[in-house]
Amino acid sequence: MKYLTQSTTLTGTVTSVNSADTSFTLRCRSGDSFLIYVNSQTMFGVLSNLDGLNRDRVPAPPNFDPGPEWVGNPSEMVRKYLHEDALVVVQGIYMEHEEERRVDARYVTLMHSNPGEYQFEETHWWLNQITRLGEEWLDDLFGDRRTYEMDDFAALYQTKLNISGLPVGDDDIQECATLSRLIYGLSSAYLLTGQERFRLAAKAGIKYQRATFRTLSHDGDRCFWSFGKRRKRDFGTKIIVASENPDDRDTIPLYEQIYALAGLAQYYRITQDWEVLEDIKRSINSFQTHYLDSPENGFGGLGGYFSHIDYATLRPDVEALGDNRLRKNWNSIGDHIPAYLVNLILALDPPPHEMEQLLRTCRKILHTTARLILEKFPDPDSHFVNERFHADWTPDHQWRWQQNRAVVGHNLKIAWNLTRVANYYRCLAAEAHRQGEKNDAQQHDQLANDFLNLAKKLADTMAIYGLDQVRGGCFDVVERQTQSKLPMEFVWGNTKDFWQQEQGILAYLILHGATGEGRYLSLAREMEAFWNIFFLDHDNRGIFFRVTAEGRPAIDGAYSLKGSHSVGGYHSFELNYLAHIYIRSFVKPKSSKEANFCLFFFPDRECGRTVLNVLPDFYAPGTIEIASISVNGIPRDSFSPSNFQIELAKNELGTQVVVEFRPIRREAR
Repeated sequence: MKYLTQSTTLTGTVTSVNSADTSFTLRCRSGDSFLIYVNSQTMFGVLSNLDGLNRDRVPAPPNFDPGPEWVGNPSEMVRKYLHEDALVVVQGIYMEHEEERRVDARYVTLMHSNPGEYQFEETHWWLNQITRLGEEWLDDLFGDRRTYEMDDFAALYQTKLNISGLPVGDDDIQECATLSRLIYGLSSAYLLTGQERFRLAAKAGIKYQRATFRTLSHDGDRCFWSFGKRRKRDFGTKIIVASENPDDRDTIPLYEQIYALAGLAQYYRITQDWEVLEDIKRSINSFQTHYLDSPENGFGGLGGYFSHIDYATLRPDVEALGDNRLRKNWNSIGDHIPAYLVNLILALDPPPHEMEQLLRTCRKILHTTARLILEKFPDPDSHFVNERFHADWTPDHQWRWQQNRAVVGHNLKIAWNLTRVANYYRCLAAEAHRQGEKNDAQQHDQLANDFLNLAKKLADTMAIYGLDQVRGGCFDVVERQTQSKLPMEFVWGNTKDFWQQEQGILAYLILHGATGEGRYLSLAREMEAFWNIFFLDHDNRGIFFRVTAEGRPAIDGAYSLKGSHSVGGYHSFELNYLAHIYIRSFVKPKSSKEANFCLFFFPDRECGRTVLNVLPDFYAPGTIEIASISVNGIPRDSFSPSNFQIELAKNELGTQVVVEFRPIRREAR
């Protein structure tokens, strides 16, 4: 090829440094090595967070001579910033002409000022990021308010915001599921930081969601959540029952009902608010009555949940549903687990007497959905799972845009969540062992192994066929069956979406924790590097929805929005929340004290419960323990480090409970 020049990004490990020649060699995950040249225009720096602070504290080597301003001394910059075995990200220009090839670096980003360390593994990194994200969302929506009421959400909340956080045109739609996702984010920010602003905003958002979008059944046993609310041009407002999302228009899709619970479940973990729990219970009753494929509901009983029901008949089998009739998909099966099941099962253990049946139902849903993912989703003829099905579990490869295509992030999401479920079954096995129930213990252990093995298989496969092994990050949608000898074929562009990076980071971090294998930590670190360099919108303290293969923001159309049907303060907050606790729990720190982390709770004064389950996530037995507890600012002198069910006195309800955790460290393999 002649005269080729193009911007490029390379992520990899430095294998050699030649300061005299102002060059270094970078080895990417693909195994390819690139000789990279530095000149007077090359800029070096250290990873920066949303706060915009310059964290470059790389010490100057002996006799360092930076050279005159505007000209510099490239060889000295190489000597200062580059060391073998360092993970770095290079942005530069690739040039090719006949037999000559060359990469000139323009930006070189280090992960830390100290060799072998990573900014995103520092104690403050994700706390800082989630705080900046939460503050900006609240500032964009509500201005300088620091306390919030339901009426603030009624007047000012909008789903659609432009990249600067301002309203978009004249569409002031308020979507229920997107609001719930923001409540999840605000609740997560409170759990990590204890900042009252986040709790008060989440509380007001919860009240508004329940008062505005909830519709109860005649007997009060079930509820549905309306799609949204829109102001009329003349006066008043209109409640929109059926979805307006193009994939689901004029139906009630299950995933929107599921995500209407995401904020409620995370808020319930903090507060134990009994009214919130009642609405969660009613929603789950609706899932079991209207979406579940069971003989009791008049269907074939082949298991799982139908993805859509008709708003007029509340049935999944009417012709009006079109190609969403009698369908099942990843969202209707798998999204139960991260959206509400993990948090709800933890929060309900031990259950109040009147909620024992709800806990049994949640455990059954977890078991059923995880088993279905294990048995129905893998495809021996593809690197990727099947994502859409007919009622009889025949794969549906003809549905609209999906056809026979894979969403890389869904495969990573399965890897992440099946590892969580494996941890849960390890706990059940340990409890069965303690009770002397050997058969149950063996069954639970076998299930845990099965879930973990599929999680590992998908994570390992995505590392080859879903991740960008040269530039970093993971791709979006690819063909499940390639028509060429190439390892992957793209459906549209080779772009990368923010939410799929989250799934990958969390999958590889938790797999490192579950297996102790260092290769998963390396994958997580590379994806964290790509996220923190390319997805953080420093100008607007937000997250870019989509970037190009080399990491440039793809700001056009729907992908230029900070808030939309697909973006609502959920995935980025979820990443911050779980990456923080996973890193503190699973990654060996510089000192033992830096491994500890805190979570903040605020049980409602009227909740009626005096037992608070504070386990942060589905952890395998012997992973973490409690280091300290304080209630209303008063430290507790006596507690069991292995008992995550904290007893509270009635007069301690309505106060802040702070729990500090520490990992029980295992050596990496």
